Amino acid sequence: MKSTVETRRAVGRKTRRAFSVIEVMIVLAIMLLLAGIVGITVFGQKAKADIQATRVQMESIESALRSFRLDFRRYPTDDEGLAVLWNRESLDADADESAWTKYLEKPVAADTWGSAWGYSTETDEFADPDDTGGITEPTFDLWSFGPDREDGTDDDIHLDASSSGEDDLGGDLLPPPSDG
Repeated sequence: MKSTVETRRAVGRKTRRAFSVIEVMIVLAIMLLLAGIVGITVFGQKAKADIQATRVQMESIESALRSFRLDFRRYPTDDEGLAVLWNRESLDADADESAWTKYLEKPVAADTWGSAWGYSTETDEFADPDDTGGITEPTFDLWSFGPDREDGTDDDIHLDASSSGEDDLGGDLLPPPSDG
């Protein structure tokens, strides 16, 4: 039989091998801290990825708008909107339906955050090289309301065709430099 002293030592060794409540709480606090850091990093990357995905969608829509302009010699009207890029029924009644093709295979009616795209057509005036008057150049403005889904805030993402420095067919808007 074991003596009382030996029993106490055996019990003492078992309790020393177990974790105390304080040690468990410290480990949990460290794990929560690490999870928080990882979570913040992942969510920060997700926000950047959403913005980049929206820009890629906008570039795709821009390309489709430019193709539409080549076929119809104009951009879609505000009434037609972007839906005309994938839906023939949105085409203006006066337009030549035979010129229409599906400019976007899949409808892109909303941005990454689920808001409808902002779209409007505009006419910019540029001075012609001979300074005999202005030429009007149709352009468009395409934008996303951004993560807050509100128009006119700092997080809006704009793609403005008139600010690209090129005309709608890829040429330079500025006249060539004169030799004299």
